[in-house]
This record gives sequence, C-alpha cells and structure tokens, in this order.
Amino acid sequence: MRAPHAWMVVVQFALLLLLLLPGGPLWSTPIVTAIAAIVGLSGLAVSIAGIAALGRDIVPWVAPKPGAPLRTTGAYRYTRNPVYLGLIVASAGWVLWRARIELIVVWLLLTALLVAKARVEQRYLRAAFGSEYLDYAARTPLVLPGRRRG
Repeated sequence: MRAPHAWMVVVQFALLLLLLLPGGPLWSTPIVTAIAAIVGLSGLAVSIAGIAALGRDIVPWVAPKPGAPLRTTGAYRYTRNPVYLGLIVASAGWVLWRARIELIVVWLLLTALLVAKARVEQRYLRAAFGSEYLDYAARTPLVLPGRRRG
C-alpha cells in the first residue's frame, strides 16, 4: 500500500462491502426498482467510462501511476473523477433499491470519503502535472458535473 493515504482505499472497500449488508427492503415498488436500476446502471456506466479512459494506468491509490499521462478527455472532460462519481451514483441506485436506513448512512459515509479522496488525489496530480493540471482543474469540476473547481 502507498502511505500515508492508503487507509482511504481500505475504508472505501470496507464501505462498499457494507452496502451488501443483508436485510429486506423497507419499501419496494416496481417504480422504485426501475428508478434504482436506471440510477445504478447510469453510475456503473460512468465508472466504466472512467476506468476505460485510464486503461492500464488505473490505480486505487490517491497518487497517479508513475509515467501515466493526465487524462482530460472522454469522461474526464466532464469531471476529474468519473470513477468516484460513478461509484457514488451506482451505490445510490443500490441503496434506493435496497431501501435500508443503515445503507443510507453507509452511502453518505462512502460519498464523503470519495470526495475527500478526490481532494487528496488532486494534490498528487498538481505535484505530478503542475500547470497542466491547474488549467484542467480550472475548467473541470472535481466530482459533480456542473460544479466548478473543488
């Protein structure tokens, strides 16, 4: 693991596993299931687009892979963190479908962690890419499309 922020990766995967807690939904209707599926699959598509753009350069750590180029096109044109955004949206669909209060809490914690991880990651990207990253960050939101610099 890559210290000092390796704990963020461990917590991220632990929270993703906690989303699998057993228990029946508190409510369930066909429309909620349909909306949850659309939200979940949309988030999955965003994450996959981000992963595909990174290819072999993807790493779970906050520091970029040495020698990897800065990605600013494709999904990275709309957000500096499409993988995190996709995880947030996909897990929101899952939580909506599962309809459990404890999963809402886990989702909120996961969302906060991914945003914090994105903020730490941008420090490494600034160090690795300098003004190229700063220019990219000035025109591209950290996580949520439509929001500017974060």
